[in-house]
Amino acid sequence: MTYRQDFTLPAEIMEQVAEQGLDILPELIRIVLNAAMQAERSEHLQAEHYQHSEERRGYANGYKPKTMRTRIGDITFAVPQVSTPRLWKRACGVNEP
Repeated sequence: MTYRQDFTLPAEIMEQVAEQGLDILPELIRIVLNAAMQAERSEHLQAEHYQHSEERRGYANGYKPKTMRTRIGDITFAVPQVSTPRLWKRACGVNEP
């Protein structure tokens, strides 16, 4: 994944960190990792949300919830799903039933 210079935390989140201290840490981790996974999906697909291009490698196909148990509590992430067209699978050598 590449570094994105345009990523900033919303002012509301920064205000919550100032008010709640480390109690907001699980929510902050969830927000940052969800944003990172969305950026990685866009990079993999070679297209942003709703963007059509010749280089597009597949399609965004929703999100799947994934809960991780950590020392600071359970954190549920929205893991992006990707689907690829049948021709793309054939080109990559994936056998379909």
